[in-house]
Amino acid sequence: MDYRDRHVIITGGTGALGIAVVGALVTAGAVCHVPYVHAAEADRFPMREHAQVKLQVGIDLTDEAAVARLYAGVPNLWASIHLAGGFAMSPIGETTKADLMKQVDLNLVTAFLSCRAAVNAMTRTGAGGRIVNVAARPALEWRAGAGMAAYAASKAAVAALTAALAEEVVKAGILVNAVAPSIMDTPANRAAMPKADYSAWPKVEEVAATILFLAAPDNKVTRGGVVPVYGRS
Repeated sequence: MDYRDRHVIITGGTGALGIAVVGALVTAGAVCHVPYVHAAEADRFPMREHAQVKLQVGIDLTDEAAVARLYAGVPNLWASIHLAGGFAMSPIGETTKADLMKQVDLNLVTAFLSCRAAVNAMTRTGAGGRIVNVAARPALEWRAGAGMAAYAASKAAVAALTAALAEEVVKAGILVNAVAPSIMDTPANRAAMPKADYSAWPKVEEVAATILFLAAPDNKVTRGGVVPVYGRS
């Protein structure tokens, strides 16, 4: 896939999946714009000195004005990939309204504001573009969200946002899709579940490959999809 000289924003780009996505995009020739909040994220980011990577400090993705500034500073935006989010697991009886709203902010609000800013930026260029969100397995298989209802509901909202927006902006040449991972093989997930069968989990590089196709110029027809990326789990 050829991303030469194409500008791509990757929210959550300093995380485990983000590093895989940014690495694949750089190899394909993209210029990657990666927002972050905390200095430690940049310090451990392996591509922080790469010529094709532009780190953007202090971007709160739940702040509408901050998101608008981020997107206004990227020339000729081609793709916007929204990996930022959060996870929480607790029975509903122990989940407060504040807990619910935190999941909505981290998962839905960050995706919505980034989608909004991306559509505005792409519409200004008139060249179309690609948007990829990240839902989750419980967004498609609701019963899998038992014990994590707030998280499942927020990710289901991301899936609905994806399908609705895809229909809204297709005539502008903007194709919108999402991936829905199961538990991915990351160091953090291994540490949290030491007895799990890691071999069945999708690798971040495999999920990144699906994201790259959906965001690529080569994808000319796929829109409104929420693509399961479950591996063998």
